[in-house]
Amino acid sequence: MASDLRLTVLGSATPYPEAGNPCSGYLVSGGGTRVWVDAGSGTLGALQRHVRLDEIDAIWVSHLHADHTADLLTAYYGLLYADVRLDAPLPLYAPPGTADRLAGFLTNGERRSPVEEAFAVRELDDGHRVRVGALDLTSREVAHGMPAFALRVEHGGRSLVYSGDTAPCAGLTELAAGCGTLLCEADGDAGDGVHHSPEDAGDTAAAADVRRLVVTHVGRAVAPGDAVTRAAARFAGPVAYAAPGAVFPVDEGAARD
Repeated sequence: MASDLRLTVLGSATPYPEAGNPCSGYLVSGGGTRVWVDAGSGTLGALQRHVRLDEIDAIWVSHLHADHTADLLTAYYGLLYADVRLDAPLPLYAPPGTADRLAGFLTNGERRSPVEEAFAVRELDDGHRVRVGALDLTSREVAHGMPAFALRVEHGGRSLVYSGDTAPCAGLTELAAGCGTLLCEADGDAGDGVHHSPEDAGDTAAAADVRRLVVTHVGRAVAPGDAVTRAAARFAGPVAYAAPGAVFPVDEGAARD
């Protein structure tokens, strides 16, 4: 039976939302399990087109820049003070220091805001592994000038890798090796030390021998179609753009020669 692992793009804009395109956020689902991956500005609203906040099984966050985390703040209020009822805090896999960063923003008096009542925060490290429902999640540290991680999700023999934000690095290439779909950011210029360029995304996909590349987090000065063309010049497999609302079944994509 084919795996039902799939990626739904909630938003892919950087460094602030566009009209009709939230910042970085994705819904990864398979085997009845749903994980919200990155929580950039506007992605909580987009998430609810597909699933209620109390129907996701976990949140995973690549790094603590606002265009990947800002909607954790509104999710906090949703989880504790609205119509959501949780049996236990929602698992949140995120870089070290996340709980205190959230509390620092949310606290408005002498008492620290009860972040841990909303989120069961589990700090990531290089090689972190966890099983969430039917999904196996592996995180690797990547090169973004701050604590930052890439993610590999596996289910039913299929695999999706998300770069987070990073310059080309061995950690990402190793994590992505042989995966079905690589979701790779393309926000930078070659050699900037903190991001992939579209060409870098193609090179990483080729080096990792992935089956399909999806470019995301494309810089505002580059048209998405141009980013796809530039990445495709370096990678022989299928290349697509992570348009908001797009759905990519991970078990699809032409096999490579």
